[in-house]
Amino acid sequence: MGNLPILPTISTTFIVLSALTVAIGWWQIKQREIEKHRKTMTLAGIFAVIFFIIYASRTVFVGNTSFGGPDDIKIYYTVFLIFHITLATLGAILGITSLWTGYKQRLAFHRKLGPVTSVVWFFTGITGVAVYLLLYVFYHGGETTSLIKAILGG
Repeated sequence: MGNLPILPTISTTFIVLSALTVAIGWWQIKQREIEKHRKTMTLAGIFAVIFFIIYASRTVFVGNTSFGGPDDIKIYYTVFLIFHITLATLGAILGITSLWTGYKQRLAFHRKLGPVTSVVWFFTGITGVAVYLLLYVFYHGGETTSLIKAILGG
């Protein structure tokens, strides 16, 4: 395993914490613990925002790491990564909408959207961890180039 990169490790931890708190919040609402559910889901959102801030900052200033595994599986990794990014984008949109409908007491829609959002977020967390493992644990990451360097040609 060697030395794991600090920012990807921290950001992946926050997405896992977000998914875990969503699971706890789902259980709480099944138990009719509405105030606990609200607080837990708010915390899940905060964890997701922390993940995004770390991820976006790293992408801009440090860069993204390319897949460093064998060339014969790179296409599978790329397809999987596209699937994960699509899920993450959908999960973020659904998450924001679910939080908003909950806070605005639009509960009929919130009750329908919440379970879908949760399932998408669980798969986002799982696939995010898989991407992390493929990039940093199972294989050594490839080249990392920051967005700023790529734009400025440095």
